[in-house]
Amino acid sequence: MLQTEATEQDLHDDNAPSALRVCIQGGAGAFHEIAAKHWFSGRALRIIPALTFAEMVDKTEQQRDTDVAIMAIENTLAGAILFNYALIYNSRLHIVGEVFLRIKQNLLALPGQGIEDLREVHSHPMAIEQCREFFRQYPHIRLVETEDTALSARQVRERHLLHTGAIASSLAAEMYGLDILRESIETNKQNYTRFLILEPMGYGLLPHDANKVSLCFAVDHTVGSLHKVLAVLAAYHANLTKIQSAPIVGKPWEYRFFLDFVMDGDDLTYEQAIEAIRPITHDLRVLGIYQQGKHYD
Repeated sequence: MLQTEATEQDLHDDNAPSALRVCIQGGAGAFHEIAAKHWFSGRALRIIPALTFAEMVDKTEQQRDTDVAIMAIENTLAGAILFNYALIYNSRLHIVGEVFLRIKQNLLALPGQGIEDLREVHSHPMAIEQCREFFRQYPHIRLVETEDTALSARQVRERHLLHTGAIASSLAAEMYGLDILRESIETNKQNYTRFLILEPMGYGLLPHDANKVSLCFAVDHTVGSLHKVLAVLAAYHANLTKIQSAPIVGKPWEYRFFLDFVMDGDDLTYEQAIEAIRPITHDLRVLGIYQQGKHYD
């Protein structure tokens, strides 16, 4: 796992030699950056934006101005991001950690603007959906879909867009000098996103407290084949926290399973559990072994 030594001065300088280059999807001030600041707390970071998740993976694989990446993988409201599972599977990146972040959406605008002045509000489609109930009381506001929350906030500032707001994080408001007209406008206050920390070039040293495994596999297209895998994991005291199926390209109606589990027992190890299911799976691949992530509000 990548480490960096940072002085007190470095922590406030994203161009310091020791700054860890973290690639995120979206612009500076996005929720990806907030998650990165939590996971890499105490380290100097330089945020490297990528327009898409595919670009982010490519940059990190090639280590083009990037040391590590952080990727949203699932949300408590929208569910899993299947495309990102495919990106990880087809990449040379490994999962080394995770962060669970509560997504607090805020309505931002230029200083001096009030909500009654707004005619449009721009943001990512998922952010708009999370806040649609709030805007029912403001039918005069048109909701406009864009590619990113933070980039929407930046455009409001850089283009000096009067009568236009953005849905984005409080960090974006701070970075781009925007006022927060309303805080936490998302409908569901239990709106969390899980982010994965991804590194190239293998695992390195596993943390001594690693207790979570992410892997993927296929099984025979026969009755009970998946049940057998789950039964073996249960026998090894593996606590299943996520299972996600994704189509196998070129094999219609066959699926690859992405699975996360945490080892609950002290007497059995994740190595034993992995080896126990290997004979009853195909193309078994360990995507990461790491410490179970923390939740941040």
